[in-house]
Amino acid sequence: MSKHTNNDAWAGAGRRVFMQEVGTRDGLQVEEAFVPTEDKIALVNALSHAGMAKIEVTAFVSPQAIPALRDAEVVLREIERRPGVVYTALVPNVRGAERAIDAQADELNLVMSASETHNLANLRMTREQSYAALQAVNAMARQAQRAVNVSLSCSFGCPMEGDVPEATVLGWCERFVTELGARGVTLCDTTGMAYPGQVAALVRGFRARWPGTELTLHFHNTRGMGLANVLASIDAGADRFDASLGGIGGCPYAPGATGNVCSEEIVHALQLMGFDTGVDLPALIDAARRLPALIGHDIPSQIVKAGRRLDLHRPPADFDAIRQRALARDA
Repeated sequence: MSKHTNNDAWAGAGRRVFMQEVGTRDGLQVEEAFVPTEDKIALVNALSHAGMAKIEVTAFVSPQAIPALRDAEVVLREIERRPGVVYTALVPNVRGAERAIDAQADELNLVMSASETHNLANLRMTREQSYAALQAVNAMARQAQRAVNVSLSCSFGCPMEGDVPEATVLGWCERFVTELGARGVTLCDTTGMAYPGQVAALVRGFRARWPGTELTLHFHNTRGMGLANVLASIDAGADRFDASLGGIGGCPYAPGATGNVCSEEIVHALQLMGFDTGVDLPALIDAARRLPALIGHDIPSQIVKAGRRLDLHRPPADFDAIRQRALARDA
């Protein structure tokens, strides 16, 4: 990564990076335990007050397909709306869009895959069929004056096909931006296959073509390269990142896959490097500490386990005696 660009990842110098929370959708959707509706609402409210720029509150999908999010309407309607925070929802089809619009989503997040195999396995449609469905949802969103973001799964590789050519990824982005008029595009590392050099090249390619389009990077930490990929993205000109509280989440099509990059870990690192994330880190950590009780198991977050870098510990109880014995050796 270059040390001489205006986007130098090693010196934030107060530059703004927008943190976008997906744990309440991407994280909770794979949990076996159903998180009670009132607890979901409280969690979203806590994330709002912590200063996350955007929150993907839920997904308007079939309750049979994802029972963990069967309370989508109630959650989205009853959360506390904080000025400046964008409340988005994932919608797979026209029916989902109708429900999300009725529940007052600020933005509709549409999803398809850059990989034909993954799109068929995940959405039961070809990519062209998915795109046709997105066009119908996009038309509905425009009529309702809702913003649209398109998330492109497997932008950095498919667990069944392998590498996805950069030209294929940017070709779909071209259609999202020019044909759909999407406000934003999210490049998704769905199964944690991205690596820093690849990430930097794709971000630069996107930025060169569409400098005015909101670009979000959505990384999973499956192979331990999440933070490195975030820094590579910043160095290449990105400033928006999806992340998941506590690092929860996963993908059913990637054996061994872990969750998204962890919200509090990314915020902690970026703040230490001088970036303005707009996030109250202690409040975010407090929200993450609620998760184990809600989902019934431990969470990956190292910040919750170890604390922040300068969360110091008391010396041993007999420290004064230790010091006196040490000094006595020099007497």
